[in-house]
Amino acid sequence: MTVPPADRPPHRPKHRVLALCVVVLLIAVPAGYLVQSAFVSRDSGETKQREASLSDLHYEWPSKVQRRVYEVPIPKGSSYVAYYESNAWERNTLHVQFRTSQENVQRFLHEIGADRSALRQGEVTISPEQAAKVGWDLRGSPRAYAGLVHEQPDPAPDLRVTVDTTPEERPRVYVVSTVGF
Repeated sequence: MTVPPADRPPHRPKHRVLALCVVVLLIAVPAGYLVQSAFVSRDSGETKQREASLSDLHYEWPSKVQRRVYEVPIPKGSSYVAYYESNAWERNTLHVQFRTSQENVQRFLHEIGADRSALRQGEVTISPEQAAKVGWDLRGSPRAYAGLVHEQPDPAPDLRVTVDTTPEERPRVYVVSTVGF
């Protein structure tokens, strides 16, 4: 048996590339995925926390899920859309306001199961407490209102709708949808 000379380097495996690939695939990729998912999770939590801390109207469209759960079908072409959601132990409430055309008011009423004749002229159906929660002043202003209350059997939400008909071409619609548990 011959002994290798001392100046010769030790034997190195020929599969260094394979070993490097294994290390990258087994360690680096999962570590990178964990870091990325941590950042996504953190961003998601901050967004939810920001929305939960809102105490006033949020000027954008409510999510499709919120509109479906609270049964508030905002018509396409509506503008100045704002919402506020409050959650309590036994009752959740969604306040929505939007401005739309006369035709879209009719469509909105039809989609919630009512029609234009159900609106009572001069009636504000949203209570002062509900209006004050989001800063609506529906009782003190000299505007023309028409309203209706659309009560439904549980678990469907009850809707209180008040329409400001002062701007005839683009009335403003105020909706308070309440879901009880």
